[in-house]
Amino acid sequence: MIEASAATTFAGNPLDRASERRKDQAWLDARLKDRDSQFLPLWRTRPFIVDQQGDSVLGLLRAGLIDDLIASAPPPVFLGLDGDRAVFAVDLSDGPDPARGGALAGVGRFQDLRAAAMVLDQRDAAIAAQAKAIVDWHDRHRFCAQCGAPSAVEAAGWSRRCTHAACGAEHFPRTDPVVIMLAVHGDRCLLGRQPKFPPGFYSALAGFVEPGESIEEAVRRELKEEAGISTGRVTYYAAQPWPFPSSLMIGCFAEATTEAITIDGEELDDARWFSRETCAEALAGRLRDLAMPPPLAIAHHLVRAWVEGKV
Repeated sequence: MIEASAATTFAGNPLDRASERRKDQAWLDARLKDRDSQFLPLWRTRPFIVDQQGDSVLGLLRAGLIDDLIASAPPPVFLGLDGDRAVFAVDLSDGPDPARGGALAGVGRFQDLRAAAMVLDQRDAAIAAQAKAIVDWHDRHRFCAQCGAPSAVEAAGWSRRCTHAACGAEHFPRTDPVVIMLAVHGDRCLLGRQPKFPPGFYSALAGFVEPGESIEEAVRRELKEEAGISTGRVTYYAAQPWPFPSSLMIGCFAEATTEAITIDGEELDDARWFSRETCAEALAGRLRDLAMPPPLAIAHHLVRAWVEGKV
């Protein structure tokens, strides 16, 4: 049986992360010089995309094409192995867009990952998500959170160490867990909308897991806080890497034990119970006044699984 998570966008990364190689500097140096190695340029967290025979694909380049750019960029991050070939991410954000008049002009474009994910295949989208998340982490953690001194890249991009001799704290990339849940009551499910949503757009409720809290407790708390709904049994369904900036969406179903909705007025401006039939029509795009999340989002997969009776 295929895991439900495997169907979500940004899952299914084919690379062997080969974490045992991250501190093998001699091996890394050889791979950086290897003309078979591939480099994914990113500019302001946007992955490089190229068009090939009418399809958009990830712009994985051989080192010779961007040697000068790599030389002036932060140390490349080792993403993993594609077979025997090393794959790196390189952040080119310190300079102007090299796809506009630079070394990559006419080769491709840097594209926002949300938009790029709509046209990339699952393999490329997953690699791009890994690259964006780790490059973004480095950009946000240039200084030690413990003493404020600058930090330096280590372990092929998978840690940073404080440069202050009296501190030397080591920092690792973090992933923030977020619960996203579909509360169900009989033949209806609960969907809500935030003030920033387009008119008629509803989605599953979601929120960050707080310190000292289990997934189930977070689901129950968020539903109670945002919509006033009490719930009993919580069931895990699937997870989705969400590199905006670096979250793990944990999709769950929750059995509602109450029906009366009381929205918090901050996170949501509306929440309603929707029938299975209504959700099926909305997923098919046949309703003018109700829109559902696209397949890019795990909320889409939660609603579809419930509509199709897979849970």
